[in-house]
Amino acid sequence: MMQTASYLHPFSYFSDRSLLKPVGWIKSQTPYSNHLGRRVPITRRPQSCKFLLPKQQTRFFAVPNTDDGHPSASVLEDSNTNHAPNPEVETVLHKWSPPTYLWRGFSALILTGQVILRTLKGKVHWRNTLEQLKRVGPGSVGVCLLTSAFVGMAFTIQFVREFTRLGLSRAVGGVLALAFSRELSPVITSIVVAGRIGSSFAAELGTMQVSEQTDTLRVLGADPVDYLVTPRVIATCIALPFLTLMCFTVGMASSALLSDGIYGVSINIILDSACRALKPWDIISAMIKSQVFGAIISIVSCAWGVTTMGGAKGVGESTTSAVVISLVGIFIADFVLSCCFFQGVGDSLKRL
Repeated sequence: MMQTASYLHPFSYFSDRSLLKPVGWIKSQTPYSNHLGRRVPITRRPQSCKFLLPKQQTRFFAVPNTDDGHPSASVLEDSNTNHAPNPEVETVLHKWSPPTYLWRGFSALILTGQVILRTLKGKVHWRNTLEQLKRVGPGSVGVCLLTSAFVGMAFTIQFVREFTRLGLSRAVGGVLALAFSRELSPVITSIVVAGRIGSSFAAELGTMQVSEQTDTLRVLGADPVDYLVTPRVIATCIALPFLTLMCFTVGMASSALLSDGIYGVSINIILDSACRALKPWDIISAMIKSQVFGAIISIVSCAWGVTTMGGAKGVGESTTSAVVISLVGIFIADFVLSCCFFQGVGDSLKRL
């Protein structure tokens, strides 16, 4: 009876971008009578071939052929698992992008939280804060005082004419003092600062964003929130209450001078009426309002600046939008704070 010996021959294949590597053995059976089976290695000189086609792995397997008794080799190719995504399979929100005002509003909220956390942790760039404080405070004094003086004189003309006709000249100072301390001084000062400082913040940070300067700060190891945003927020919140007090003083002084010079109402009467009507809470509420308005101006301007896209056109749109949103936020916050601070029936004019 004829015996067969098994030989396992390793053979290699050429892949598209790799060297020749053995991937299997061929088991062959040949007639043999006296010797045991042995493994015969087959070696080849490795060669490399470079193609532009993607790499595919090919495996050869030897299977017995039942027809003639000799082994036959079969080739199996592994399927490529790195298939490109099917363009037909798309999610519902694949092509949807949130509106600009929506994601900018979320960015403003996130920026507010970051500023609060950084301030509580003491991560404040004090040198930059002092520079921004000088810019917001002394740099805005002139325009704020000028605006407050003319607004005070305009209100004086309206009130003094009517109150003098009714014989209530002694109440003019108290009414003007309450109007300036509770509403006019904080709101007018905040409007001027929003137009002058808020637009500047948005334009600067927007230009830095589109020119990738904020990315440069991150590469250098500096956090843009610590270096750019937090100093501006702190400086605005500190400077705005002092500007409000100065505007209140100048507005009352201009009103008293105009009343004395044109309508014959003495300055002493105006000042005495103002002192009787005012309470400490009126001044405190004005400072609280101005701090809230300063936070709104700085946060909105910085958030709109750091989310600027589209080059010079985007910078202009962000600056305009930041000023508009800041003014709307100031008016809304003024209404809410007034409802919280001055509810019920007042008695400030009873002492006049």
